[in-house]
Amino acid sequence: MGFIEETGAAQYYRDARILPIYEGTTAIQANDLIGRKTVRDGGAVAKALLADIAQTVEALKQRDGAAFGSMQRHLSRGHDALQSVVQFVVQNMKSDPNAVFAGSVPYLKLAGIVLGGWQMARAMLVAQAKHAEDPSFYGAKIATAQFYAEHVLPQAVALEASIVSAKGAEGVLALSEDQF
Repeated sequence: MGFIEETGAAQYYRDARILPIYEGTTAIQANDLIGRKTVRDGGAVAKALLADIAQTVEALKQRDGAAFGSMQRHLSRGHDALQSVVQFVVQNMKSDPNAVFAGSVPYLKLAGIVLGGWQMARAMLVAQAKHAEDPSFYGAKIATAQFYAEHVLPQAVALEASIVSAKGAEGVLALSEDQF
């Protein structure tokens, strides 16, 4: 039977054992994003990606329709949030590494949300160009991108605030070891 039983308690036991592994993996990937992917080259690759996102935002401005306006507005805000965090990471890594690494997991989430939105926006632009070929399929692509823009991309601004405002490390390091 292993962990299978009637009370459901075994599920909590499994979760308690696996969650630290998942969280450790997330933090490792987040620290890698900061140390080896962002700071190593002074943010050059991140800034190049941000320039590509800005081009997509400009392309969205040329399109009519509520879906494109919504994506343009939210992707632009996401772009600005990611740009702010990249600048914060690069500028503060040497002087306050605790502040930078305290926001590593939110930074990973922020990058994923904004880059995912960018890909959704690119798909949206292609879907409009090909809409006549298969209106149902390409209409669904546009609707899905609009949903992402309106329900996922707004999280970017909150993640930026948790990283940049008050140098996130202050709250993370507020408790001493004996308070745990």
